[in-house]
Amino acid sequence: MSLHLIIDGYNLIRQSEAMRPLDRQALEFGRDALIDRLAVYKKVKRHKITIVFDGSQTHYFPGAPASEKGVGIRFSRHGETADGMIKKMVRKEREKALVVSADRELIDYAASQGAAVVSAEDFEEKLVMAEMLETKGAVAENGPENGWSPTTRKKGPGKRLPRAERRNLKKIGKL
Repeated sequence: MSLHLIIDGYNLIRQSEAMRPLDRQALEFGRDALIDRLAVYKKVKRHKITIVFDGSQTHYFPGAPASEKGVGIRFSRHGETADGMIKKMVRKEREKALVVSADRELIDYAASQGAAVVSAEDFEEKLVMAEMLETKGAVAENGPENGWSPTTRKKGPGKRLPRAERRNLKKIGKL
């Protein structure tokens, strides 16, 4: 199952210590910094990524899908919010979606639709790790077939999480 990261753009930028100062200078600087960081993340992880921005403060044509450096970019139309667009995308993608936001209402909605959710702060850590891997020349991870790792974990049903929670943890583990 492919994973589609749907990112609340301005929310992530304003939660980030690295991008917040650029956003204060100009919205475009913050957007460009986020796109650059996500392009590096995409090189390492190869997930489908879409950033959704509120379109009222942009020079791009709102609503028109665009792509830059392999990262999908969407701007909301006049009278529509980025949260509304993200909700539509989550309704369509359901279990394939992973939403990145710090907006509690959006997180609750995405979880109710079966999508996995990650806070902006946690995803920021993933971006930093991807940047470090990319500077070291690491290749994309292919999952569990990377090699055997010794474990002393017992096998069996034990205290198993519900199926929906296991699926969400598996998606978050792919980050």
